[in-house]
Amino acid sequence: MNTCIFCKIINKEIPSHMIQETPSSLSFLDIHPHAQGHTVIIPKKHVKILAELNDKTTQELILDVKKTMQLLQNKLHPDGFNVGWNDGVAAGQVVGHLHIHILPRYTNDNGGSMHSIIKNPGKRSVEDIAKMFSK
Repeated sequence: MNTCIFCKIINKEIPSHMIQETPSSLSFLDIHPHAQGHTVIIPKKHVKILAELNDKTTQELILDVKKTMQLLQNKLHPDGFNVGWNDGVAAGQVVGHLHIHILPRYTNDNGGSMHSIIKNPGKRSVEDIAKMFSK
């Protein structure tokens, strides 16, 4: 028996406030919202992190994120969005099923940017890290 809460939502074993369902994903309102309209989108295939998702399903998921954002824009009229995911426990992932957060943003909502998540650049210089990727 699968104990993943998101798989249970996909299988309709647990109710959700669905925004959109496609053949490859499900979008629903977060039950503990951090913003008005905070939505979570999950692939129907159970994977823990993005690297485990094949390229075709990754493409479909990103297109579904875009469609969900358009739906939120049309209904809630936010001034912007923060979109992202916590990829692994060290990044703050709590549920072991890949999920992308879509946070509608409103002028003067007192929220921060993605840059407010962490400010710890480490000891290596940008140049030293760049050298690790050069051929």
